[in-house]
Amino acid sequence: MIKNAHAMSALLIAAAHIRGPHIAWAELSPIVLIAAGALIVLLVGLAGSQMVRARVVPALAVVAIAGAMGTEIWRFTYAPQTIVAGALRIDDLALIADLVCAVAALAAVLLSLRARAPRDAGHGEFHALLLFSLMGMAVLVSAQDLITLFLGLELLSIPLYVLCAAEYRREGSLEAGLKYLIIGSVGSATLVYGLALIYGATGQTGFGGIARALATHASGGLLGDPLLLTGIALVVVGFAFKASVAPFHQWTPDVYEGAPTPITAFMATATKAAAIAVFLRFFDFAVTAEHVNWAPAVAALAAVTIIVGNVGALGQGSLKRLLGYSGVAQAGYMLTGLVVGTQLGVSATMFYVVAYLMMNLGAFAVIVHQERVSGSDRMADLAGLGRRSPPLAWSLTIAMLALAGIPGTIGFIGKVQLIHALVNGGYGWLAIVLVVGAMISLGYYLRVVAAVWMTPAEGHGAAAVSGAGAGPLAGTPLGGFAPIAGGSPEADAQAETDGAGAARAGVLERLDPDPELLLVAAVFAALTIVFGVVPGPVFQFVAHAGAVLVGLR
Repeated sequence: MIKNAHAMSALLIAAAHIRGPHIAWAELSPIVLIAAGALIVLLVGLAGSQMVRARVVPALAVVAIAGAMGTEIWRFTYAPQTIVAGALRIDDLALIADLVCAVAALAAVLLSLRARAPRDAGHGEFHALLLFSLMGMAVLVSAQDLITLFLGLELLSIPLYVLCAAEYRREGSLEAGLKYLIIGSVGSATLVYGLALIYGATGQTGFGGIARALATHASGGLLGDPLLLTGIALVVVGFAFKASVAPFHQWTPDVYEGAPTPITAFMATATKAAAIAVFLRFFDFAVTAEHVNWAPAVAALAAVTIIVGNVGALGQGSLKRLLGYSGVAQAGYMLTGLVVGTQLGVSATMFYVVAYLMMNLGAFAVIVHQERVSGSDRMADLAGLGRRSPPLAWSLTIAMLALAGIPGTIGFIGKVQLIHALVNGGYGWLAIVLVVGAMISLGYYLRVVAAVWMTPAEGHGAAAVSGAGAGPLAGTPLGGFAPIAGGSPEADAQAETDGAGAARAGVLERLDPDPELLLVAAVFAALTIVFGVVPGPVFQFVAHAGAVLVGLR
């Protein structure tokens, strides 16, 4: 007993002298708020009341996201700071990416208010997973260490695998979740293998340590080391899977089409923003000394991605698949800013990330409305949208024109900034590829605009009314009961006409967009135009993103 007492005393004395890393809770507050919000949402989602699950849970998710956004805006007034023993760095690049991801999550919550996915998966589980994924993005974009980078990536990805399959009673959703799980796992495995090789070559896990090792041993042969270059190549592939960069993009159209549309909107904007931000931090800081070796390869990937994405979108009839291929091309545009390795390139890339958020969310709000009205996201179902719902028609039109880079929109300003950075950085040929890609994109963006305003609506209402779904009663009046045998043809014809008219009236009543959809579509369409005409505030917002990466010219 005396020996045990002495051992316990020695253990307590030793523990008293052990000091963990200093944690700056103020700087870590956005991540803490999101984590706490996710746990609270998960617990409240267990309530028995349907009203609590359907209304209080989304409201709590909005409060958690808004609180995180408030702390991130507050942090803009402070100098950059490295926290958690160098694992995370809170600077303008991280805060900009955090805000973009938070806005995307907020829009996803609004788009999900009347959606099927939260009901199928459970409101608490759905919104908690969304918040956990957002937390993973916040960790990823602030990562200053290889281990933290991988943890953030997995925390981002694993909830999204589940959310893609949230509508588990629908085959397409389950297929999307399975595909994303398999492809995402391959991408993660490739990335962690590359990170291990970089650690083996440099002996460091911190980004600063890796940069110093490359600078210190430049004359000793570390630059150009096959082990290091192989690791960098595998890291490029791993990031390319997450950012939908060709030729690692094959999962994107299928997953975008099968996943619930609010989750597709979140993935298309937030996931891409987080992947591009960590791309910038790692390549333009940690391994910037190897710029001469990796830049040509990434430039070639960007060029291939621009062409493959735009050409692939030309033949699509599904709006979600079209935006999937469009997202591939847009990822190529963003990569061009990384290639030049300058502060101007980083700022231009982050400007385009912000622009991409505005351009896409308005379009996805319209797609959610179309799915609720017609049951599909086919481009043919847009026929007559300009007459039925002018606000949504204008929102979709503005989004398509902005994505194409038409002057007067923020998409045009973003492409001009990228071209400026490319020309200044000596990549004029890549600027030409960017312009050619934008020209190709007119072939499918303008096709959507034509479907909204120039395609007659004949047959659209009838298709919606007839209830031409699967089942023995498909094609019958109202998609319901078959005519009773033995009635007169005149009476049956009159009954069918009256029934179709009543059903068509019911469909037209449902053509008014839900308020939250109209809000998302209108706000982001307005921002797309306002910042396309007066881009100054966005320029100021992203101006310091490049300056935080030490060593860029």
